[in-house]
Amino acid sequence: MRLITVILQKLAIEMGASVLIEPESELIGHITFKNGKTTVFNNTRLNINGFGSAHLAQDKGFSNYFLHQLGYKVTEGKTFFNEKICAKIANPRNVDDGWDYAQELGLPVIVKPLNLSLGILVTKVYDKSEYYEVAARIFNINSGLIVERFYSGNDFRILVLDNEIIAAYQRIPLSVIGDGKSTILKLLEIKREQLIKTGEKILIDLEDFRIIQKLQKQHLTFDSILAKDTLVYLLDNANLSTGGDSIDFTENLHPDFQQLAIKITKDMGLRLAGVDILTTDITQPLVDYTLLEINSAPGLAHYASLGEKQIQKVENLYRKILQALEKE
Repeated sequence: MRLITVILQKLAIEMGASVLIEPESELIGHITFKNGKTTVFNNTRLNINGFGSAHLAQDKGFSNYFLHQLGYKVTEGKTFFNEKICAKIANPRNVDDGWDYAQELGLPVIVKPLNLSLGILVTKVYDKSEYYEVAARIFNINSGLIVERFYSGNDFRILVLDNEIIAAYQRIPLSVIGDGKSTILKLLEIKREQLIKTGEKILIDLEDFRIIQKLQKQHLTFDSILAKDTLVYLLDNANLSTGGDSIDFTENLHPDFQQLAIKITKDMGLRLAGVDILTTDITQPLVDYTLLEINSAPGLAHYASLGEKQIQKVENLYRKILQALEKE
């Protein structure tokens, strides 16, 4: 059973509630509290956020617009659509317009789906052929894409519930460390097997075109053998669901970043949010930052896998959520 499902089931039973889990996916559940109130969950999606706010946060284009209007330093970017959508809107922006805009921003740029999660198809694009390749892949499964300016810095997620910071951690892209004898492919297979043992859905695709491109830019292949302790990054996006690693900064998060994350969450009309920020160091006073996005159903299984302390933080979060849902 998935870790988050296990935690929710455990906490609900501790509260005297009854729980039904859909047996095939083991992700969807129904909870009946002692007072007769009910709620449902689908993986990390619970009824803690209002529908409108959660839906807005899911659409990266719309949420970026409002966050920018509210004065936050968001990524500079625009949305572009497939031909079907372009035929319906007053000011169509198609895939070719997207390439023109990418050149205006200056390569490389980030190209990503408009409203998908888990880092799916988020790609750092260096030239025209790469742009059209990833655009075609996105339009195969999604009606829109975003072209964004590329920003350097460290990727952090700050988890907020109401006025409280629950956790803060750095997200590091998928990587492998050489042992002096194994190929990159072997190292990656070992890492994937280790992650799968956690019981969570890990999206490390050994045929991911982004991994192949990343290796090529470093003059490497899957058959390359890395010297001992040599670190090689295999993706540019830092999503933990694609095999990234994390470092816990909760105890050292500077108050400036605490206040920023709480205010962003409130301004988006959310109670629970994962606020993703690009900056140099979240343990120091806030000097500069870029708000990457805000997630209304942040996944925490990978954070919980860091250790017992992190598991307790995740349990405390979901306990508070269930207690709030019981009272509503």
